[in-house]
Amino acid sequence: MHKYVIMGVQGCGKGTQAKMLAEDFDLVHISVGDLFRWNIQSHTKLAARIKRIIADGQLVPDEIVEQLIRKRLDDHDWNYGYILDGFPRNGRQALFFLESYDIDAVIHIDVPDEVVLQRVLSRRLCSQCGLDYNVIHHRPAVENQCDVCGGELVTRADDNEAAVRERLDTYHTRTEPAVELFAKKELIVNVDGTLPPGDVQAEIRTRLQLPQRAADTKTA
Repeated sequence: MHKYVIMGVQGCGKGTQAKMLAEDFDLVHISVGDLFRWNIQSHTKLAARIKRIIADGQLVPDEIVEQLIRKRLDDHDWNYGYILDGFPRNGRQALFFLESYDIDAVIHIDVPDEVVLQRVLSRRLCSQCGLDYNVIHHRPAVENQCDVCGGELVTRADDNEAAVRERLDTYHTRTEPAVELFAKKELIVNVDGTLPPGDVQAEIRTRLQLPQRAADTKTA
């Protein structure tokens, strides 16, 4: 059984890396963002509060996030393990997690702020089907048009330089102390997130002593 936490600033590619690991090792990919969306769509008791907080542009309080994480992990549907994405986001949440659960490693994807800024400002979203694109690395066949449904590609409302820099500042002030706490416990595995996604995945697996992907092995 493998139990991992994956961390890194928004735009570092942690969602992509988590999905690769989840697919190949039958891990359950637990995304805090997905938990928020599921609660809202399912009209749970917490839904109205979460929706109001997010709409106001505020961070969901620690006690709500911890409650959601505890409930999700208590489902025990992760027979082969899990990879937790988007939690913890601060020192308190990290302490809660360390006191409540044991993990094998924390994967920290390190990307400089200016690279994150470039990546995020290059993102586009299909206005109809929601598919993600990137005008640098994942361009559509026809400019500003979705390859799948033909919908118009738009920039996300919060993908502007001021908003991105604010999120970076929040990460450095709130989340980096959690990373440092895991580092003191010698749980951190640092990888270079500026590499292509396949190379980042290969580095993660090397550091975790996991088998490489078949496609990566053939091209190595």
